[in-house]
Amino acid sequence: MIWCLLKCADHSRVLLIAGLAIGIGLPALAATMAPWLPHMVAILLIITAFRIGMRDAFGALTDLRWSLPAVLVLQVGLPLALAGLLWLAGALQTPLALALILAASAPTISGGTSLAIILGQNPARVMQILVLGTAAFPLTVLVVLQYVPLLEDTSALVEVGLRSLLTIAGAAATGFALRRLFLTRPTPKQVKAMDGAAVLFFAIIVIGLMAALGPALQTNPRAAFYWTVAAFGLSFGAQALAVFVLAKGPLAQVAGPLALAAGNRNIALFLVALPPEVVAPIMIFIACWQLPMYLTPIILKRLYRRTLPHD
Repeated sequence: MIWCLLKCADHSRVLLIAGLAIGIGLPALAATMAPWLPHMVAILLIITAFRIGMRDAFGALTDLRWSLPAVLVLQVGLPLALAGLLWLAGALQTPLALALILAASAPTISGGTSLAIILGQNPARVMQILVLGTAAFPLTVLVVLQYVPLLEDTSALVEVGLRSLLTIAGAAATGFALRRLFLTRPTPKQVKAMDGAAVLFFAIIVIGLMAALGPALQTNPRAAFYWTVAAFGLSFGAQALAVFVLAKGPLAQVAGPLALAAGNRNIALFLVALPPEVVAPIMIFIACWQLPMYLTPIILKRLYRRTLPHD
């Protein structure tokens, strides 16, 4: 088992590509896995918390000088700036605007720690942004939607944000407790095996996330292409902007985690908070949104490795 996990760590990018390919090529399997996604995300969080350990995670959580302002910039400043650009372009009332602004308003994905592991960034810092961003989400999203009235009823968003925070906190506490009980001082080999376990589960999750993309590619490939371009533009654009703004400044040591948080957002939160008629026009975007996130370690590897400090 340890040997298998070590190989997973060595071939992490191949695993991500395989997960994407399976999810797109086997839509029936993806559809079967889709209802289990919340449970799989919780397991991934437990694995990640087990890998990081409570000491490193809480050591990061005590430093709010950069993380709290960063969350406000990412979840309020960025979507409002994006809304301003879309308004100037006369496209603020389009499904594209709704998709992009909701994506930019969401906290970072739970799998961001796995992306950090693959790219040699600090997963504890990414977890810090994840917890703070999710905790602030009920407030930050209401601020954005107050100035950009894209939705009529936003009350469900608060409940979803709080429920997500409880899920993340519970999974993290479970992982920390298991680490304290069974692996207080892991060896480098054991840490690498834990990295492999996190990457393996991250790759399995993407199969279920691809449930909507395979059928869309068959029924309307042109629309899928345009939505994919929009998804890559926002995700990779936000990451590149964060890297080039932060890499040479006082936040250089956390530029990598912040860039990952900027371009990899949990837009799926809105699926359970908004009525079907609201999310129906952007469902294809939500599916396409997974592509740049899972391809970040492959396509943006050089950006992170050569521009930023890494562990």
